[in-house]
Amino acid sequence: MATARRSRLSLDERRQQLVRLGVDIFSERPYDEVSIDDIAAAAGISKGLLYHYFPSKRDFYVDVVRYSAREMVAFTELDRTLEPPARLLASLDRYLDYVESHARGYLTVLRAGIGSDPEVAAVVEHVRSQMVERTLADIPHGRVDPPAPVRIAVRGWIGFVEAASMDWLEHRGMSRDRLRDMLASQLGAALDAAKAEG
Repeated sequence: MATARRSRLSLDERRQQLVRLGVDIFSERPYDEVSIDDIAAAAGISKGLLYHYFPSKRDFYVDVVRYSAREMVAFTELDRTLEPPARLLASLDRYLDYVESHARGYLTVLRAGIGSDPEVAAVVEHVRSQMVERTLADIPHGRVDPPAPVRIAVRGWIGFVEAASMDWLEHRGMSRDRLRDMLASQLGAALDAAKAEG
């Protein structure tokens, strides 16, 4: 039993090593340009052994996206020791750190790097939902559930953050600090518009 448990842990650990390697691979090259042979070569293992851990390249990629999503959510966690305006700016700084250091992978995932794969789409949507809930929890609205206009404003702002970040990665038309400040001010504007709706 103990031997089986040790083997299982080492199997899980090896899968995690491969997934972390996959983050690097897909941060450099889009899904369609990476073969299973490329992944095996980068890992220093045979293709057959890679298939032992992951049934297909798609399964491997979905695990990489899941890992990256968890990493991004953890990396951008709000610092509750800061006051709300500083907290938002710090969270956006961490988000942009992550986006910049994982630029290719970020762009690939948000552009549906393997088409309309439902599992990848579900992972991306789960991250969006977590970001919406995190942002809503930081906005005082005096109710158990936020008013519909506030929820819609925050969900729209998350989409704006993604689109603006993608454009910035591709064109670098402004400094990172200006982008961060613009994103923060857009949340304020969206919330002001939502409150005007009642």
